[in-house]
Amino acid sequence: MRSGLRFCTSTSCRSRGSEGLLQHCAAVARQGEAGLSVKGVGCLGPCSEGPLMVIDTEAGSRLMALEHSALESLPTELETTLSRGALIAWQPSGSREILPEEPFLALQRRLVLAQCGRIDPESLEEAEAAGAYLQLRRVLQENDPLAIIERVRRSGLRGRGGAGYPTGLKWAAVAAMPGDSKVVVCNADEGDPGAFMDRTVMEGDPHTLLEGMVIAAFAVGAERGWIYVRGEYPLAIERLRRGIEQARQSGWLGGSVGASGFRFDLELRVGAGAYVCGEETALIHSIEGRRGVPRPRPPFPAEQGVHGFPTLINNVETFANIPALLRLGLEAYGQGTKVFSLTGHVQRSGVVEVPMGTSLRTIVETMAGGPKNGHQIKAVQTGGPSGGCVPASHLDTPVDYDSLRELGTIMGSGGMVVMDDTTDMVDLAAFFMAFCREESCGKCIPCRCGTVQLEILLRKLLAGQGTGSDLSQLESLCHTVKEASLCGLGQNAPNPVLSSLRHYRGDFLALLQRDRRP
Repeated sequence: MRSGLRFCTSTSCRSRGSEGLLQHCAAVARQGEAGLSVKGVGCLGPCSEGPLMVIDTEAGSRLMALEHSALESLPTELETTLSRGALIAWQPSGSREILPEEPFLALQRRLVLAQCGRIDPESLEEAEAAGAYLQLRRVLQENDPLAIIERVRRSGLRGRGGAGYPTGLKWAAVAAMPGDSKVVVCNADEGDPGAFMDRTVMEGDPHTLLEGMVIAAFAVGAERGWIYVRGEYPLAIERLRRGIEQARQSGWLGGSVGASGFRFDLELRVGAGAYVCGEETALIHSIEGRRGVPRPRPPFPAEQGVHGFPTLINNVETFANIPALLRLGLEAYGQGTKVFSLTGHVQRSGVVEVPMGTSLRTIVETMAGGPKNGHQIKAVQTGGPSGGCVPASHLDTPVDYDSLRELGTIMGSGGMVVMDDTTDMVDLAAFFMAFCREESCGKCIPCRCGTVQLEILLRKLLAGQGTGSDLSQLESLCHTVKEASLCGLGQNAPNPVLSSLRHYRGDFLALLQRDRRP
């Protein structure tokens, strides 16, 4: 192993000065004669302890969490350390080593994020050396699109964007559509509060996403594709653009992918940040240059999508699973993994990738260290504004689609917010309802008007002015909005309220008496 330093240059660590550290330490390395490699990489995981740096030597790799006090002195210390040839034992001032046996790292299974934090995300050469595009090359050589779809179907892979629809069935539906003009779209419009899993993949390993999309295009017979990413992700946009251009120049995109004669090319479409554009028909309208509002289905995108062509839409994590699935095979892949962005009242927050079926308790208490300052966990919010709250009494629930749905929530795209016993669940429900009200496109009355009325009722309760009839009306209106709204935004907007009423009704009842708070 070549000696070197790896600095996390994801959005989180960049906000804490990692980019400046990288540049200064790279300058020190260039001046020396030690042949030290200094490079930027994607997210290393424990974001709350950034900026993060990895020291690579022949003895192994050590992950360092750097305190703010260490930032100015680090380049000077590095220069002194290199002059003494003591990198193998170097412990930077103001740093703490995060050991690989610590649960946050040891309990992960990195498939989607396998190279995130290891390679320079702006280097195609490093990506290819780590195995990028090998599965695409194999797929092109085998030249059997239906076999690829069958492998994906048998794997049990389900969409990681929220709905959990079987990926193989969706691919088969698009492949079965007549005509030669088909489209593949990556939904990278990650808009849930507290969610940054897809951003992590795009910033840390864009070529895994691109490889998965090209394999999908070959399988369904598409020649054109789009990645729809929200404008609030400037670093992801920059690295995706660079990755697309690199792939095009190297023959992994364009008129003859991998010199096979298969044609497929990609465009990047930057959205304006409308949450509703995460809904696939609204996303299609936005790609076409129209206002991003949903339309009734059928026809489904698989039948009539972008510009009327059959369209396959998956999210970032779903596509990024494909190379790992094909590399490992069905048995080794097992049930796969899920990437979560873990935030809230926990000791350590960040990005984790765990085997599907891992319990919430393992993630929240063992990996994240549980709540801070002696508090108790009250709830775990999953699925963002479309999800719900899991009470502490159900922390042993495995993280899978069906188990979470039984508790009145969803896995969603992977946002996981932990709340301790200081959290007011009614206030939390009002926050998410305000978000949905603000993000509603206004096309259908149940969502446009219903979210407004639901927030008014919640605010009335919080002000101590609610009555029993208000509580009954709140619950009834939740069901009306859920059943009558046109798209997933309105259909799922009441979920945080309904799950809070189910598990924390006492918080609501206490507000009906003006002199008491929960």
